[in-house]
Amino acid sequence: MFLIDTATGTLTKILPKDGASAAGYTGFEWSLDKQRLFLTTNQGGEFSELAVYDLRDKSLTVLSRHIPWDIENFSLSADGRRILTVANKNGRDEVHMFDALTGKELARPEVAADSIGGLDWHEVQRSTLAYSLNSPQSPGDVYTLDTAIGKTERWTVAGTAPGVKPETFVSPELVQIKSFDGLAVSGWLFLPDAAKFPGKRPVLVSFHGGPASQSTVGFMGRTNYFLNEMGIAVLFPNVRGSSGYGKTYLDLDNGFKRKDSVKDGGAFLAWAAQHPRLDAKRMVVTGGSYGGYMSLATAVDYSPLIRGAIDPVGISHFATFLNNTESYRRDLRRVEYGNERDPEMRAFHEKIAPLNNAASIKVPLFVVQGKNDPRVPYTEAQQIVSAVRKNNVPVWYLLADNEGHGFRRKANADFEFYATVRFLETTLLD
Repeated sequence: MFLIDTATGTLTKILPKDGASAAGYTGFEWSLDKQRLFLTTNQGGEFSELAVYDLRDKSLTVLSRHIPWDIENFSLSADGRRILTVANKNGRDEVHMFDALTGKELARPEVAADSIGGLDWHEVQRSTLAYSLNSPQSPGDVYTLDTAIGKTERWTVAGTAPGVKPETFVSPELVQIKSFDGLAVSGWLFLPDAAKFPGKRPVLVSFHGGPASQSTVGFMGRTNYFLNEMGIAVLFPNVRGSSGYGKTYLDLDNGFKRKDSVKDGGAFLAWAAQHPRLDAKRMVVTGGSYGGYMSLATAVDYSPLIRGAIDPVGISHFATFLNNTESYRRDLRRVEYGNERDPEMRAFHEKIAPLNNAASIKVPLFVVQGKNDPRVPYTEAQQIVSAVRKNNVPVWYLLADNEGHGFRRKANADFEFYATVRFLETTLLD
């Protein structure tokens, strides 16, 4: 962090102080007297915390250390008296209010906990804040909060297609389990309506990409079709390496620890087998990009437990991926996956590659790929399709010549969705 004298261009570094460990700093807002700078930082802690830097004594004071979650967003009121923060609690947003003068937390406002953004204080009615709320029942609506009296008011209702009733869409339940080594891992489970779909339901296990990303609570879009029309439960694990659970958790899948995240996926499959509403004999795994690797690796290690695997733009071999991905991102990915130029790491990549273990994939596979993908080149898809087909395992392959990292053109996205529905009908419902 630097202060810039705009008259002279002089830079003055203020954080981190000499000798301090590396850290991230984001979200800067000045106090009204311009002597204090509010920000978020993970310096000295596992999580991104609300802090204030004082120009007068050059001190950095953390205000939210008692909140064991990332502060993802904050906003200082126009009168400089209050700070509203948004904490990511297990993938669901939670608001906290602070006194900007004392740094003490105030009573928590009663705001729905889903996905909150767009914090904007009123310039005249200075106790009032506007925000957006994305939830399983809404793709995004505008609300206001009067912090003086704690009243919220909804201003918009998102438009929907005729016959679609988002207010009837289901909300998820938090899943918390212990993995193979005792590590606590969590995820979100969406269950179809029990009255409409009684009994044990087939399961779609969906791994997020990244891998430094997170499955969060929000509007699920077309996923609601699986739930409401097909009666398929959808489970979103946040395996180790996911963001939102601290710096240590984020690094637990790096390099030689890559397969530990796959074992977390296996722990979720085992947990699903014990759930009273889930049918352990009818499970399919899916995931895009790094989630595609997770899907393939799960099919390698746990084929007896699943009915099929879907792999959109996934990695089938980390060494070939690192060799062929665009150069601008190669070194960044080596930090996460390991440097394939190192002989020991290269040997590890060869050992764990789904491509080199394709003979262990015994279930139908659906591979989706964009020909122009700069992140995960289409060759990752082609090579796994060829290898699995040699074993006489059914493989569906959808390649779009005019797409990149995921389908964006509506005609292609529609086709992919319809094909996915048919694959799920074939593997889970037939």
